Amino acid sequence: MKFLPYQLLIVVFAIALCFPTATIAQTAQDADKLIIDTVPKPKPRRARTPFFGTVPPETKRFGRAAAEWGLAQAIPFSYGKFIAHAPYSNVTGATIWRNLNPGSWQWDKDIFRTNQFGHPYQGSLYFSSFRSNGYSFWQSAPAAVAGSYFWETFGENEHPSPNDFINTSFGGIVLGEMSYRLSNKIVNNRHRGFGRQMEEIAAFLANPMNGLNRLLDGKWGRVYGNPKDRDSTQVSAEFDLGARTFNSITGTIGGNGKTVPFVRAKLIYGNRYKDYRTPFSNIYINIEAGKDDSSIVNLVSVYGSLAGWELRSNKDLKHLAILSANYDYISNEAFFYGAQSVKLNLFSQYDVSKKVKFNTNIGTGPVLLAAVPNTYNSNGRNYDYTSGFSINGGAGINVKDKFFAGFDYRGGALYTINGNKSHYFLHTATTEVRYAWSKKLSVAAESGYFFLRGKYDEHPDVNKRYPYVRLSTRYSVDF
Repeated sequence: MKFLPYQLLIVVFAIALCFPTATIAQTAQDADKLIIDTVPKPKPRRARTPFFGTVPPETKRFGRAAAEWGLAQAIPFSYGKFIAHAPYSNVTGATIWRNLNPGSWQWDKDIFRTNQFGHPYQGSLYFSSFRSNGYSFWQSAPAAVAGSYFWETFGENEHPSPNDFINTSFGGIVLGEMSYRLSNKIVNNRHRGFGRQMEEIAAFLANPMNGLNRLLDGKWGRVYGNPKDRDSTQVSAEFDLGARTFNSITGTIGGNGKTVPFVRAKLIYGNRYKDYRTPFSNIYINIEAGKDDSSIVNLVSVYGSLAGWELRSNKDLKHLAILSANYDYISNEAFFYGAQSVKLNLFSQYDVSKKVKFNTNIGTGPVLLAAVPNTYNSNGRNYDYTSGFSINGGAGINVKDKFFAGFDYRGGALYTINGNKSHYFLHTATTEVRYAWSKKLSVAAESGYFFLRGKYDEHPDVNKRYPYVRLSTRYSVDF
């Protein structure tokens, strides 16, 4: 299957149109918005609103979920078989029998975009087929795993590959739950007219399975009371428009720097502390796009909380620990990287004074599978599959809610499990300063670099740096 990550970009900006309405997710500056939500707030009194019908009952529909799960298999297979005439779709009894043998599994040679985005997106459809039919997060997760195995065995004539299985299963769960929650957040069942239709379309783009079930249930455009899955969680959004310059330096030899326009959208979806034990009660979505020779969409990062704990809170000091499941996709002309990981994060906020706040974050955890650029092509790919662990840390300061400055570091030690005999050290350091003209408008400047060190047993070592600078105008809104 070959998918493009453009849909996520469309979804985020569609959301901006439906509501009266950057930075890598999970930075120190985000701690402020996260921790604020841990403080209990009185519920606003609702004005009496005419009730336009009863809320449809929520039931688990296994038959429909299974049918849609099968539809997510049948449509891409039929497209490859009868329209694209893709070689992988020439499935026979012999290929199926071979794929049923556990010894037939081998790493594939697909391009980076297919493996690191296409398969996770496909897995999100398997997950959502059950999630949007009344099943919980944990009950829906096996659908992504089963869908991945079924496709690897019966959907292709190629050998089943462990990288596809992990990317489709783990990545599908992360993207699926994120898009399911956003889809339910977008639609307000009490709205009418053109705005309501735009909400329905944006929600359908965010999660096609959920949108399909809204059509089948007669919910599309219907005015009635909001069910419990239409939560009141606050979402903070930031939209950047500006210019960026980047370069690629190998050793001491640098390429030609390039300056291009870019857009970036970041959403922070967060509940109060009482909901942190619910999977994905906090979600970070970060998407960046720009004029680039390699792809239009250059960054998709999704982080969803699996559990959370308030470690300590008082008037001047607050700590919050979050265990997160993470999906990263980076693809630009200078650098690319894709990974699935789990991380334990500690966010802290120190109120130095009424006008000054100091935020920090640290985190660490295993990288389950990562695709890392490989200078020396191996197995027909320009990247190696690796596994290892990562660390991160950062600090930020907020002065009068006007001036913001922050520094963030991310590092990883990754060991090749398929590709050249090698291991890698990946470091990312970023600094950002921002001045807010108002609560919604600000100007921001960010500089940083990716540093990749490749240690090869059979080739010369490689040291590469990818410095960049971004200047942008930012629009911030809560809804």
